[in-house]
Amino acid sequence: MSDIKKHSSENPVIQLEKHLPSESLNLIRMIGELAAEEKVGLYLVGGAVRDLLLGRANFDLDLVVEGDAPKLAILVAQKTMGKVLIHRRFGTAKLRSEGQIIDLATARSESYARPGALPTVRPGSIKDDLKRRDFTINAMAIHLNPDSFGKLVDHFEGKKDLKSKLIRILHDRSFIDDATRMLRAIRYEQRFGFHLEKSSELLLRQNLSMLDTISGDRIRHELELILKEESPEKPLGRAGELGLLDKVHPSLKGNGWLKDKFQQARSIAHPTPLALYFALLTYPLSQGKAEDFVVRLKMPGLTAKAVRDTLHLKSKLPSLAGPELSPSAVYRLLQDYSPTSILACAIASDSALVQQRLHLYLDNWRHVKTSLDGVALQHMGIPQGPQLGQVLRLLHEAKLDGRVNTREQEIEMVQLWLAQET
Repeated sequence: MSDIKKHSSENPVIQLEKHLPSESLNLIRMIGELAAEEKVGLYLVGGAVRDLLLGRANFDLDLVVEGDAPKLAILVAQKTMGKVLIHRRFGTAKLRSEGQIIDLATARSESYARPGALPTVRPGSIKDDLKRRDFTINAMAIHLNPDSFGKLVDHFEGKKDLKSKLIRILHDRSFIDDATRMLRAIRYEQRFGFHLEKSSELLLRQNLSMLDTISGDRIRHELELILKEESPEKPLGRAGELGLLDKVHPSLKGNGWLKDKFQQARSIAHPTPLALYFALLTYPLSQGKAEDFVVRLKMPGLTAKAVRDTLHLKSKLPSLAGPELSPSAVYRLLQDYSPTSILACAIASDSALVQQRLHLYLDNWRHVKTSLDGVALQHMGIPQGPQLGQVLRLLHEAKLDGRVNTREQEIEMVQLWLAQET
């Protein structure tokens, strides 16, 4: 990791020039010039500002306009022959120009009708816009207008917290207004090697029950972001320490077992699919509790299938431990399960023999195909119908078990079967 104190002390202009591609830098300078012509303020905000001050590259450029963001985006698109997607209702625009994508939003303030509700927004100043953010380190902005280009806007001492390696909320109701911030707090804490500021951690612990006000799909989204981190077991372990994981689901554990299995998953599958992480996260649960988790988080189809298949297959794993089990027998047991669930069980099982057979299926046996297909068998005199399917299955099993290896051997076997039928 870069020297945080060193990079945080540098001028934001230097950081912009150092870490942004020249095309991006030229584009935001040009947008700043147009903003000046329109007499509106333009700012770079969010994670890009934080990461620039940390000396980290971040090419997700979010701009805030103290004025009409869609109008400014249209002007940019006209000048650069770019394309723009406007959302008038939200005062936002997505600009595609010169091979880059930049999001522009009208500066706004927020209020919450009740805990956990989505906010009510209205136009505001850059200070209003920064005040609605989650943590001080994410509540900074950089001026992009020509007369103040590169000037840091830091109303909440975010730069100071960067130097102190602190994750601090902006106000005491932050976790009450939006409890998903608890999950984001541990994600940033573990990503940067920071720690929760003392009063923020106390408020998090005091307001754990507010996570019950958040919909399942919003919680799942935050968990997905955690699982996309470089080492997701770290924030999950921290969530367990804080009692946060228990509020997501009482049976989840962010322990040493999970750390070991997540590390194994990354060594086998990189990038690691989210479905595999979810399958391992829920592996210690009973099928009933895992189903509660799937329903609570409104998991999408493929992820839900991976979790359900994994728990169902876990109950069948003792059948894979038999000493004389043939490859075809393993194939029959596993063929209806998703590859993700099989890999999850291979990682999670504590039986070396079971692990070996699961990996053999994934790496070899599931790819075995016979040389003869249904058309070839019909040409040999086997009529279409149940008998054809039976012969194909028996031929496939013989190929799996090494009793036939070539097309000629397959033909001989079929001819022998036909002779026995006459």
